[in-house]
Formats: sequence, C-alpha cells, structure tokens
Amino acid sequence: MSEHARPVTRAWVIHPEIPSAESERDPVLALEEAVALAHALPDLEVVGSQVVRLRKPDAGKLFGKGKLEELRQAIEDNEVELVLVDGPVTPVQQRNLEKAWDVKVLDRTGLILEIFSDRAVTREGVLQVEMAALSYQRTRLVRAWTHLERQRGGLGFVGGPGETQIEADRRAIDEQLVRLRRQLEKVVKTRSLHRAARAKVPFPIVALVGYTNAGKSTLFNRLTGAEVMAKDMLFATLDPTMRRIRLPGGGPEVILSDTVGFISDLPTELVASFRATLEEVLAADLICHVRDISHPETVAQAEDVSTILNSLGVKETTPQIEIWNKIDRLDEDARAATLTKAARLDHVQALSAISGQGIDDLVEAIAKALADVTHVTTLHLGFDAGRKRAWLFEKDLVETETQTEDGFDLTVRWTARQEARFKDL
Repeated sequence: MSEHARPVTRAWVIHPEIPSAESERDPVLALEEAVALAHALPDLEVVGSQVVRLRKPDAGKLFGKGKLEELRQAIEDNEVELVLVDGPVTPVQQRNLEKAWDVKVLDRTGLILEIFSDRAVTREGVLQVEMAALSYQRTRLVRAWTHLERQRGGLGFVGGPGETQIEADRRAIDEQLVRLRRQLEKVVKTRSLHRAARAKVPFPIVALVGYTNAGKSTLFNRLTGAEVMAKDMLFATLDPTMRRIRLPGGGPEVILSDTVGFISDLPTELVASFRATLEEVLAADLICHVRDISHPETVAQAEDVSTILNSLGVKETTPQIEIWNKIDRLDEDARAATLTKAARLDHVQALSAISGQGIDDLVEAIAKALADVTHVTTLHLGFDAGRKRAWLFEKDLVETETQTEDGFDLTVRWTARQEARFKDL
C-alpha cells in the first residue's frame, strides 16, 4: 500500500536545439534519449516533451521572452512540477527559470546525477555519486534561496558582518568533499588489492563497455548465466560486476567484467568520481565494445564511447572486439546486410544477446583475440620442479614436452600474466 502511496512528480522535458552547437545529432533522437533518461528515475511521470530551437541562448534565461511565456503556459496547463532541460544550464539561468515558471528545473548533468544517486548500491558507488553531486552543487549555491544571502556575525553583533551564508555553505561542501575523498581512497585501495589479486590469477580479463542501454548486461547474463539487472532502461547497471567463467562451447576461462554504460555529454564530475570504477577497463586484456546496431545514431554513440575510453587512457595496443548487438530488432534485409558487413570486417561480431544468435561466433572471436595476446616460451625444468610442471599442465599451457637427461624441455604458450604467476611459484 505504501508503495502505491508514493507521490508521482509530473515532468516536462525540453531539448534546446542550438544550430551553432558542435553536436550534429538529430534533435528528435536527442529528445527521445532525454525522455528515456527521465523514465529511468522512479516516481517521475513525463507529461510532455518538446524540441525548442534557439538561434542564440539567452545568457540570463536561456530562452527568449516569447518562448519563455509559451513554455510557462504549457507548464501551467499540464500542472508540471519539474522541468528537465536536456543540455547545460548555468546556475543563473536555472534560478531565473525556476522564478519565471515557479517549478523545479534540472539540467542534463543534474538529471544524470539523480539517476546515479538512485541506482548506487555498493559503498564505492554511493561515495562516488555523493562526491560528484557535491562538486556539482558547489557551483550552484548562487541559485539558492534567501537564507544564503544572510550574513552571520562573529560574537553577537560586535564581530562585524562575518562570512556570508553562501561562503559557509561552500566551505561545508569542501570539508565534506575532503572527508568523502578519504573514505573513497580506502575503498579504492581495497579495489586495487582485489585487482592485484586478480592479476595473480592466470585468467585473462574481458571487459564489456558501451553506450548505456546497448545490451551489455544482457550479453553478460547470456555468457555467464548470472542475473545482473538488465532492463530496457538507461543506466540500469551502475556498479560493475565481475565473474570468473569458462566461456560457452568449450571457450577459454576468463574473468568477465560488466561496466557502467557511457552516454554523450557524460558530466565531468561523474567521469572524475567514477574513474576508479572505470579503471577496471584499463586492466583488461580484451575490451568488447557493445553497440546497439539497431539505434539510428549507433555511429555517434560509438564515437562517444571511444572518446571516453581515450580520456581514461586505454592503450591502443589493447585488443578490442566491436559487438553489433540487437540484430533481432532489424528487419530481414537490414539484418542480412549487417551480418554481411560484419563478416567482412576484422574484430566485428554481429549478434543478438536476447536470442543468442551469433554468441558461438563471439566466443570463438574472444578465444582468438586472447590467443593473439599470448606468446610462446621455451622452458627447461629439472626433475625436482614437479610442482611447476604440474601447474603448467593443469593450466593447459604446454604445447610440446621432451624429456632430457636432467629434466624436461617444454614449449609453453601463455600470457604475460600467466608467466608472472609461474615465476611466483
């Protein structure tokens, strides 16, 4: 009963189309993505959405007088309580729009932060979101209400005007950020220890990356048999998941990592805060870039993912497989053309994570890609190195073995990680 009693907020989504903006994306598709972001928040009902073309953004209110009044009327008629502006809104513009429309206004960054705040589950995720939110709020204290204009005296009324409330609030945020950074450093240290422990395990790490809602978690579940949350919703997965598995159909044993989805114009505060989580990608032996090939802007989405991977410092030498997912959503002709095109391209696999079509070919491609990062070494082991020899055979690393007078000559194919693990034995 209490679940049904939760209040629903009526929201209106606006995508400002600015012709001079660098982005060449279709404004209608951009609006659809913004509405999908809004649907990702619980207890939010999108009662209307529109693209608003702007010749030039107004410095104070973003929209011109006529458009401002037109939007105010629509907001009033539809009893809207929250307006989501799909783009950057300055603190001054946000304050003025809230006064003009008498509703709460959130920009794209604020909306994504709200979604992340709602989804964070692990201790690390919660800390990262809180840090990102505080960094964002720190620049927005200018829009706060009248109590921020108060001035607090020193001792009674004798100590002079003292600091303004806004300065006190900013200092409080800075202190909280320092505390959160310290807590996060401890969590990150734990994560790095886990990463170091995984490095000793002689299994390659395969990381799934991609635009949000490209189907990474569905593919992860298909490959691992896990039950990671997979919904047709932006940012359904926030905290990274890792599983040690043997890939289906006799594939190699790997550690598979499902990471948070990327999105265009991902807030810089979030990229900074989630760097520790995203760094899992840097440790990967193979990166699988999952694309929703049925999406009209799949190329632009792929470019956004590449930009974020480059900003994280992913090495060009790290092998990548591009996975064209959701071919089941294409019509028969488009699907046939996509499969033909994918077959011609190296390191591209077309599949459907939902139906399972193409999964066997992907497993084969992963095995081949991981084989590409292995190297061959010739070893000589004495008769007294029985433990090392047994380990090599247990891990199926020995290609040939010849017995000699004083031991064994072995040809071993392994990765750098496996070689390091062998030397530690």
